[in-house]
Amino acid sequence: MPTPVPITPKALHEYEPHVGEERIAELRALAAPLKDARVLHLNATAFGGGVAEILNSFIPLLRDVGIDAHWHVMEASAEFFNVTKSMHNAMQGMYIPWNKAMADLWRETNEANANAMDGKYDFVYIHDPQPAGILEYLRERDPDMLGAKWVWRCHLDTTEALPEVWGFLRGYISIYDALVFTLAEYVKEPITGPKLEVIWPAIDPTSTKNSEISPVVIRDILARYEIDPDRPIIAQISRFDPWKDPLGVLDVYKTLKEEYPALQLLMVAAMANDDPEAWSFYERIVRKAGEDYDIHVLTNLNGVGNLEVNAFQSAADVLLQKSIREGFGLVISEALWKSKALVGSHAGGIPLQLDYGRAGPVAGTTQEFVDAIRTLLEDERARKEMGKRGKEHVREHFLTTRLLKDHLSLMNSLAGVT
Repeated sequence: MPTPVPITPKALHEYEPHVGEERIAELRALAAPLKDARVLHLNATAFGGGVAEILNSFIPLLRDVGIDAHWHVMEASAEFFNVTKSMHNAMQGMYIPWNKAMADLWRETNEANANAMDGKYDFVYIHDPQPAGILEYLRERDPDMLGAKWVWRCHLDTTEALPEVWGFLRGYISIYDALVFTLAEYVKEPITGPKLEVIWPAIDPTSTKNSEISPVVIRDILARYEIDPDRPIIAQISRFDPWKDPLGVLDVYKTLKEEYPALQLLMVAAMANDDPEAWSFYERIVRKAGEDYDIHVLTNLNGVGNLEVNAFQSAADVLLQKSIREGFGLVISEALWKSKALVGSHAGGIPLQLDYGRAGPVAGTTQEFVDAIRTLLEDERARKEMGKRGKEHVREHFLTTRLLKDHLSLMNSLAGVT
């Protein structure tokens, strides 16, 4: 059955130093009509990736404003996650040989999870393709569950989705009360029936990953991983998969290394339970890195957690995100919140977070990345100015408090509260 995820309490007042008293009061007023509403968020994994990270902060804040919020993860086999990783890639434009066996396993797993669900809710959020069929399989079994308002939250860029997979999924999501996408252009085609909303993801400024840490802690962590804080560092923090172009990151580094022999590269990822493809790319990255000991390929299996990621982002001279496809890329906001310079690609929500070049360069080709990073490495003043602009841009648009406001507004709208 879907498994409950333990929640660590958080308090909304902790965010007041970052966004001000007025915004906190606005959020409590928005939450008042929803007091004691039962809300369920269901996704594929409690660890690894942006969805789990968002829910770790978002669920406790819903509770703090008086909403009875819960987070469950679906029960599924490794074979199912192989199928849904293929779906994930297909939804972002990769050709995959979608077939009946894959579709049947997806249906069977969704039906089994639907049959195991219990409890009554006022709102149910289903995240991404993995559990998207649960509502369909509840329609006849448990009418009480259908009394809730159902929301499908898509965190993927579906603009180039493979027609076979999009067509398969579309029938399941069209029965929801609302569909939430990250950007307006991700809505592949009009869907009659559900309310369509665009809500940007956000980062938690009070989390271990995003709180300010001392230089002493940063240096201690770097020393643990044999990273020299007195030599230049560039870094990409993201999953190891084809859409993040990790092999292209190595090309950027190797070109820059010819000019900056002391340069170090950090490539850091969390190996999530629902991402079996990551191991294949990890092996490819390590092979391509060869015996260059200035390339550090690190994961949670090396003891890298949120504090370590914070230290790596804080220590880097320049960060990059060379994604080919990107649902949103919250690592951008994480880096900018630490007042760091970052070069990002044109994919997904990256240009939006970079304020279309005002908070950081937007690059396309490998050479454009090389040129932009070189410029920043040579100009410390430019790095600091860019970092300052980036932090204020994140404060205004990409913190958890704004995300909470958007979802409270959506739930009020679905409940008929004006």
